[in-house]
Amino acid sequence: MSIKRLFDFAQHALVKYPQSTMYATKYNGEWEKISTQEFINLGNKVSRGLLKLGIQPGDKIAIITSATRTEWAVMDYGILQIGAVTVPVYPTISAEDYEYIFNNAEVKYCFVSDKGLYDKVNSVKHKISSLEGVFSFDELDGVANWQEIVDLGENESTQNEVEDLSNSINEDDLATLIYTSGTTGRPKGVMLTHKNIVSNVLASDSRIPRKKGLSIEDTRALSFLPICHIFERMIFYLFTYSGISIYFAESIEKMGENIKEVKPHYMTVVPRLIEKVYDKIYDKGTSAGGLKSKIFLWALGVNKAKKDITKKPSSISEIIADKLVFKKWREGLGGELITLVSGSAALSERLNRMFWNAGIPILEGYGLTETSPVISVNSMDKMKVGTVGHPLNNLIVKIQEDGEITVKGPSITQGYFKNEEQTREAFTEEGYFKTGDIGHIDAEGFLKITDRKKEMFKTSGGKYIAPQVIENLAKASKFIEQIMVVGEGEKMPCAFVQPDFVFAGHWAERKNINIGKTPAEMAKSPELKARIEKEIDYLNTKLGHWEQIKKIELTPEVWSIDLGLLTPTMKLKRKMVKERYLNLYQKMYGKIDE
Repeated sequence: MSIKRLFDFAQHALVKYPQSTMYATKYNGEWEKISTQEFINLGNKVSRGLLKLGIQPGDKIAIITSATRTEWAVMDYGILQIGAVTVPVYPTISAEDYEYIFNNAEVKYCFVSDKGLYDKVNSVKHKISSLEGVFSFDELDGVANWQEIVDLGENESTQNEVEDLSNSINEDDLATLIYTSGTTGRPKGVMLTHKNIVSNVLASDSRIPRKKGLSIEDTRALSFLPICHIFERMIFYLFTYSGISIYFAESIEKMGENIKEVKPHYMTVVPRLIEKVYDKIYDKGTSAGGLKSKIFLWALGVNKAKKDITKKPSSISEIIADKLVFKKWREGLGGELITLVSGSAALSERLNRMFWNAGIPILEGYGLTETSPVISVNSMDKMKVGTVGHPLNNLIVKIQEDGEITVKGPSITQGYFKNEEQTREAFTEEGYFKTGDIGHIDAEGFLKITDRKKEMFKTSGGKYIAPQVIENLAKASKFIEQIMVVGEGEKMPCAFVQPDFVFAGHWAERKNINIGKTPAEMAKSPELKARIEKEIDYLNTKLGHWEQIKKIELTPEVWSIDLGLLTPTMKLKRKMVKERYLNLYQKMYGKIDE
């Protein structure tokens, strides 16, 4: 069948890959599975129930979940097939942002997963004139439950109305409004049509490797990234299209447990998770002591020396290292993994090579919400570490004179909701979308990202600094959890550093050094600062003299979304970081006394 609208993916799955487990969510310690047919039936009930509530094509319905669950998928299907528009919202943003988004989108109904989110929405409900009701997936006292919508749609006599609306929906109709968190200013509502996302799914499908001999019924993916983010949402549709069962992880804290239970073949990840996984592996390997630690460190040396990451272990040392060490890494990720797909931020080349050489392929890609999202992604047969792969076949990527990556094609947004000015500014005169990223395409056709255009700055000496490149190199250090390079208009680059406080504590314990127990105490430790300065000195050997970091200051807390220092996708809010640590900034540049 022809797939042109987002809800067509589920219909396609029913015809081509009817499964006993389409999606699975863990409730009260048990995985509850829903078959393809059951999913379609439940989605139809939701559609009929929404129509009885008075929902019409074009109405906006918000969905907010702390963790993705089957109900989200059902609501998405039920909303879209009657021409309404989904507004997925991050659970971690402030109540004030909820108020702004709901008012801007004119949200009519909202579905939340739990009490915490209900309370947040309820706290601003009186300020949102369009909002007629809030429903919860969890059963909460005094709160309307989503099951009420399902019950409203039990009677199948109005199914013909659902089908008439479904048939009338065009691929160019608005499907979803996704509000980008942004590193500055108010969220922007990115308008994505059915065609935008469908075209991206179909063009990305060939990049995902399949394993010979593995039946569709037995192929599993574990989903844990927020599905309100277009990266995870597009992959969700892609897995549905391919007949891959999706298990929704309970939380990031229970990832390890869920991986052991599900034994996934596919997972999407962000670089921060890869860093955390490796840190945990390294700490366990080095703290084992004696012969075990020596074998672990020897295996890391063998891993680093292996040049061709796509080849299986061949030398005696590679085979032994794989059997003794790297096999356990793979078992820790369920033992059946085909690939991890990484996006949202730049992945360390060092870690990428290390995981490939450990038999855990990571396919790094690149895109934005506005591009639905994938612009380019590596594949198993066209792979180059340090790049984000070849652009998708249905997109045209053009590097502008200033190095900015621009793109044109069917997956590019119509623009920003109710904001014609920002929409105009987002495109070149030729109609290419301006990504805001700097990069180039090499001789082999691989796209390489070098920095964010808006994040590059000039020192007072007129030299350009690309902070993201330096920061990605710096985070290879186990002492550095987060780092932000500063120095616009100043004579030299400096940096705020948030240490990895857990690792720093273990280091101090091994060295019998008292650096304190709390982040605030550790940040004041001259010993810890001196040790991290050694890491920066090593980093500087890899940089041009004008790029070298001359001073650092340690920040006394963990940078987080709650503090407003990171976006929900873990990107730095540079302006907010600088404002929060302005005293440290002034100290580095001698603008206040030491």
